[in-house]
Amino acid sequence: MRIDFVSDVACPWCAVGLNALERALDQLGEDVAVELHFQPFELNPDMPAAGTDAATYLKGKYGMTDEQLAHNRGVLRDRGAAVGFAFGERGHVWNTFDAHRLLHLAGLEGQPAEAQRALKHALLKAYHGESRNPGAREVLLEAAAGAGLDVSAAAEVFDSGRYADEVRQAEQFWQQVGIRSVPSVVIDRAHLIQGGQPPEVFVQALRQIASASPR
Repeated sequence: MRIDFVSDVACPWCAVGLNALERALDQLGEDVAVELHFQPFELNPDMPAAGTDAATYLKGKYGMTDEQLAHNRGVLRDRGAAVGFAFGERGHVWNTFDAHRLLHLAGLEGQPAEAQRALKHALLKAYHGESRNPGAREVLLEAAAGAGLDVSAAAEVFDSGRYADEVRQAEQFWQQVGIRSVPSVVIDRAHLIQGGQPPEVFVQALRQIASASPR
């Protein structure tokens, strides 16, 4: 079973959804063999590299009051804690395009098998847990090293702008097939589960899809 996890590092519900999906996969064990691939999506593609204040940006984008924003953040903290993700006080919104370029590198054939997943987790933690810029060179290279990537190769990708076209093409593909929000979990390019669902929703859906698939 192939699972494409379409998401953005800037998306807090993507952190919830990924941890929930992984808990579901742990429950399923060897009953369902999975290839997990991470696909790019940008919530804020026009965000400048310097970013902007998170509270101001989110209230303006979604029309929220201070009270609504505080409530939403509380819900996220609770949902994250339930699946093992610790949200911090994210005070800034940044551009994530360079993070997607490095995730593309991590997903290429020849890279360590778990590199892309480990890098994704590291970047989500940096952004949402530690309020660090996932587009900053030092943050990306630190995450790359922790994920088992060659740091010099990662630095060359960052400095050269490599994989920009590939990331944009992938983003366009997922938009063209109808992905408008994230996280979007696409199974065998035929089934879609959207949002930061709890683990039991993923378990039920994956079991149903696996049982209906030809063997």
